[in-house]
Amino acid sequence: MPQQLNTLYHCSYSIQFHLVACTKYRRKCITQPMLERLGIIFGETLEKWEGKLMEFNGEADHVHLLISVNPKVQPSKLVNNLKTVSSRLIRKEFAEHLGKVYRKPVFWSRSYCIISCGGAPISVLKQYIQQQSEID
Repeated sequence: MPQQLNTLYHCSYSIQFHLVACTKYRRKCITQPMLERLGIIFGETLEKWEGKLMEFNGEADHVHLLISVNPKVQPSKLVNNLKTVSSRLIRKEFAEHLGKVYRKPVFWSRSYCIISCGGAPISVLKQYIQQQSEID
């Protein structure tokens, strides 16, 4: 099955990232209701960035997002916005629970992991490019 491409007026694209975000100090503070709310927050935030939350899940101290974005998006700015918006809303909505875990208004660690994914493996792409006919 051919890869599904999205389009803008000047390009075709398929860009996906796997994002992992951890709680501050890796504290195990994410509850099931918080996880469900985070999924909603991330989905709504990505829509504003003209992106899509393709898959979401997590554990008590970190979350995994599979996201699809367009070429206009700068990944570092998107991640910063996702973490800022979700932290602000989660700390507000679950203040009592998080107040027992953190003294300061924090939720996410500064660090994150973002990995490009989707489409063919790098080895297949390298082989495809190497097999292109040479220019005379």
